[in-house]
Amino acid sequence: MGAGVRLFAVCGTLLVSGACAAYGSWMNLGMQGVDVWRNAHAYRVGTSPLCSRILGLSPGQKRLCQLRQDHMSSVGRGARSGIAECQHQFRNSRWNCSTVDDSSVFGPVLRIPSREAAFAHSVAAAGVVMSVARSCRDGQLSSCGCSRSQRPADLDPEWIWGGCGDNIEYGYKFTKGFVDVRERERRLKQGSRRQGRSLMNLHNNEAGRRAVIALTKVNCKCHGVSGSCSTVTCWQRLPAFREVGDTLKDKYDGATEVKVTKRGKMRVRNRRYRKPTKGDLVYIQESPDYCRRNDTVGSSGTTGRACERSSQGTDGCGLLCCGRGYNTQHVTVEERCHCKFVWCCKVQCQTCVRNKTIHTCK
Repeated sequence: MGAGVRLFAVCGTLLVSGACAAYGSWMNLGMQGVDVWRNAHAYRVGTSPLCSRILGLSPGQKRLCQLRQDHMSSVGRGARSGIAECQHQFRNSRWNCSTVDDSSVFGPVLRIPSREAAFAHSVAAAGVVMSVARSCRDGQLSSCGCSRSQRPADLDPEWIWGGCGDNIEYGYKFTKGFVDVRERERRLKQGSRRQGRSLMNLHNNEAGRRAVIALTKVNCKCHGVSGSCSTVTCWQRLPAFREVGDTLKDKYDGATEVKVTKRGKMRVRNRRYRKPTKGDLVYIQESPDYCRRNDTVGSSGTTGRACERSSQGTDGCGLLCCGRGYNTQHVTVEERCHCKFVWCCKVQCQTCVRNKTIHTCK
């Protein structure tokens, strides 16, 4: 199991402290969901009910889990996709979606209402939308099927609208209910910091879902003898998750700092900046310093991270190493090379030896 998946596995153990109960521990399904779909027989209603075995769900999420038990594996797959995409997008950044060696999901980082928490919530929600939508299309869920979205107005009138499309409508609706219920069911003091964090989570959850909808496309396929394309059938198709991740990363870079008013509303902290749309990311607190290891804020630091000496970007030794400098090491590595396909059916490769220079942050 990859490191990204493993991060979600243990958030439920923090329930005694209330930390995960307040911040995003439904993502624990990203790990337990794997076990659910591989060992479904162990989670059947009766002696071993599924929902009582999943740590970190709020009371409302447990009720929805009981009503829609067949959805939980899709939610788990979506959470897994979200954390994997998070780690891809931030692989070259000071914060790389990793965690310190403790029993939390992202460590204390997720408890800080920063840009990083905003991205994590949005990408996880987006992952669930896509996973549930595809499960509907594939006939894996009892309460939904192929998309019934309306025919696009600009579609060629001679083309047929009605292929089995991804059910984004249902994926959006279910995800909104399941993910958001933990924020909506809590009674929080109006204008309090906790209410502000709850509003922030709700906003970023919605931004993740909207990113999926905005990138959804119409897919068409030709039918006919010898490629004549006498008939064209079109349907609704989800984007690649990498497109969603790229979009949300751009929104992370342009996220808006907000505050909660005494009336329990979110407002832009600096009035010179525009009001964020429902598709933008928002945060309440500036990010902590990720340069050095700090278990209090959940930073593992950048010491030992590989960097690119000539790059001016976030992966460059100048930025990633936070001005501390870097070490250079010359190593010899063996790699597969000159691969060719041999009929039938294998790939044969040679082993090449080359010298490589590696730079790591001090």
